[in-house]
Amino acid sequence: MRVLQLGPYPPPHGGVQTNLVAIREALLRQNISCAVINITRHRKPEGEEVYYPKNALQLLRLLLKLRYDIIHLHMGGNVTNRLLGLALACSSMPRSKSVLTFHSGGYPSSPVGQSAGPFSLLGFVFRRFDRIVAVNQQIVDFFCKLGVPRNRIRFIYPYPMPRIDEHTPPLPDNLQHFFDAHKPLLISVGLLEPEYDLALQIEALGRVREKFPNAGLVMIGAGSLEEQLQQLISAKNYREHLLLTSDVPHAVTLRAIAESDVMLRTTWYDGDAVSVREALHLGTPVIATDNGMRPAGMHLIRAHDLDVLFSAIAQVAAHLRAGNQLPSPPQDNIRAVIDLYHQLMSNQD
Repeated sequence: MRVLQLGPYPPPHGGVQTNLVAIREALLRQNISCAVINITRHRKPEGEEVYYPKNALQLLRLLLKLRYDIIHLHMGGNVTNRLLGLALACSSMPRSKSVLTFHSGGYPSSPVGQSAGPFSLLGFVFRRFDRIVAVNQQIVDFFCKLGVPRNRIRFIYPYPMPRIDEHTPPLPDNLQHFFDAHKPLLISVGLLEPEYDLALQIEALGRVREKFPNAGLVMIGAGSLEEQLQQLISAKNYREHLLLTSDVPHAVTLRAIAESDVMLRTTWYDGDAVSVREALHLGTPVIATDNGMRPAGMHLIRAHDLDVLFSAIAQVAAHLRAGNQLPSPPQDNIRAVIDLYHQLMSNQD
């Protein structure tokens, strides 16, 4: 069996990237070939069967050139016309089985998602896939609404559980010095994009420092807003207590999460964020915007409300490491995806 995955390949690190890499590493450990085509603007030199096409034509040529039995497309965020065209191409490749994992947790409740039905272009394209992996029940219901047969949909959590051990690298010196100098230490992990309302976190730190003078905020991630956020930070009189790191290796991110006091996940819309579940599993309290699908054991707030965010941080910081911790979800989520590949190869339902 040969597998080809298409999706965002790190860096930067995010939930979809984490899932894709975990599947690939599990396949390679079983001596199963797995190539990857990166579909984002972030590019590195090609190697070890990871490809970075520069445009749609190069991507299509790779689809036609590479040898594979399973083609697995990972989609997150909004379903643009470009992504829908890619989905149509992936589901049309001859002599292969097609799988789609849909990570876009907030899309089903968006106006476009709510208006889509069986006779929409979305419905037509998504029904062409041999299997669809949904990461939560809302997405399962969404594909059923589009007319995808229920026996083609699998509900599988998209993330491996993190582990901190003696092999996990230490924090880089700049991060370690920042952590040592701040208490409570707030952390934000994710893409630096508009949907994550990161300016709100920066404003909140000013309020937090009035109550907790040693507080600091580290923001790990990369994205289109990096320069804009750096300018916003530079304009604050507490700028030395804000650290924007850009992207860092995932293992270092896990250690940073584990050694932080509070994780912030403020969003305008969001899916089932991997970083949130990682934080809960590592015992770090999480304050997150309520998107209707958060796991148990966190502090939920409404979107874009500075007063509410400050109150939640103050409450959690006053009782550090208190609160409920999410029980570990199943450890076999990646194995379930690989089992799905084998079922498709043997024509099992």
